[in-house]
Amino acid sequence: MENTVLLSTAYFAPIQYYSKLVQFPNVLIEQFENYSKQSYRNRCNIFGANGELALTVPVVKASSKKILTKDVRISYDTDWQKLHWKGIESAYKSSPFYEFYIDDLVRFFDRKWDFLLDFNMEIQNEINSLIELDSTIKKTDDYIDDVAQLVDFRESIHPKASKSIVDPSFVSKEYYQVFSDKQDFIENLSILDLLFNMGPDSQMHIEQSILSQ
Repeated sequence: MENTVLLSTAYFAPIQYYSKLVQFPNVLIEQFENYSKQSYRNRCNIFGANGELALTVPVVKASSKKILTKDVRISYDTDWQKLHWKGIESAYKSSPFYEFYIDDLVRFFDRKWDFLLDFNMEIQNEINSLIELDSTIKKTDDYIDDVAQLVDFRESIHPKASKSIVDPSFVSKEYYQVFSDKQDFIENLSILDLLFNMGPDSQMHIEQSILSQ
């Protein structure tokens, strides 16, 4: 299992996450972990007119304190899909490649998925196609405790600085952002930010963010 990275699932994951899909030919998505709240598993950060904006997919409250990631269900008690869609439209409608890609993403906001993991995997497959990534991605068959032969980033890539771990193989590279004339560059946002702003050059930018060890 050499050259294999172990990742959590993620909702429109950040650029650092996608750097692992470029860096490693084999990817395992952990589905048997105890679900962790307030993480990229159900959240992404985009660049809105007022700065960084978090979009969170609500999930059904578990009947017990612990629930496996594979069993987490998406809640539709609120119309969060409409809110996310409007947020993305407002943030990126004037970006160079919004019109080029947005039709490929509509289905994630007008269809319903039962499980968060399935939803995220569909998103990941679509993004990989759009930026032409060809890593082999599989879900784990059981919880992986022995990571001696793997590179484990399940908990390392986190929206909270206090919980993220320094990644010596990733450096955030600046690129054009819609509101860069009004605000400073915001690093490591959702892959959506890179896609809408850099388009076909997204993969090249990700490759440039990877530091050789």
